[in-house]
Amino acid sequence: MTATMKRREFITLLGGAAAWPLAARAQQPKVPVVGYLESRSPDGMTDRLRAFRQGLKDTGYVEGENVRIEYRWAENQVDRLPMLAAELVRQRVNVIATTGGELVALAAKEATKTIPIVFGVSQDPVPFGLVASHNRPGGNATGVNFLVTELGSKQLGLLHELVPTAARVGLLVNPKFQTPERAIRDVTAAASAIGLQVDVVQASDSREIESVFRTLFDNKADALLVGALMRS
Repeated sequence: MTATMKRREFITLLGGAAAWPLAARAQQPKVPVVGYLESRSPDGMTDRLRAFRQGLKDTGYVEGENVRIEYRWAENQVDRLPMLAAELVRQRVNVIATTGGELVALAAKEATKTIPIVFGVSQDPVPFGLVASHNRPGGNATGVNFLVTELGSKQLGLLHELVPTAARVGLLVNPKFQTPERAIRDVTAAASAIGLQVDVVQASDSREIESVFRTLFDNKADALLVGALMRS
């Protein structure tokens, strides 16, 4: 598992996982079934789904021809994830792809110890118990750590280089997902070291984002840091 893997490599990993020789799947239908577990809703996910299907196609799997995809959407209600993961297990899918954060991958891992799980997460999966280690994941889960939260302080440093006169920075987080407190502490500490003040603000949709911008404007913030913590 490597932090530098691109989306297409993630899909390639998924295609390979579908062929893992697990005895528990010995009675599966000839057409493989991919379970797609997502914490958000399908609204606004058109481009991501197109890329997902294209990635599968690049590895030889075409939806409706030689692979079936079972979609489960939590609609931003994370308490539904265990139930949706259990549904996919009952469907006897060949592999489960999880997107939308660590909680999605954890729900899938709790639901099955045999069906392969491929995840993409922004935080280190080891402390969450998703894998035993980076070099030897073990178990039935593997995937990609995009190191998004770990890069928060580096993003702040880059922002400071771009806007050296900034004295106050807004840090945007999404309250609908598990907020990486360590990442917030890292950004805050990095800001303090270079003399910046950080205002942590929350938003999960376009309406709230507009309100956040008004708040930051009223507080005379000079810049906004988004990428470290906000999930699109």
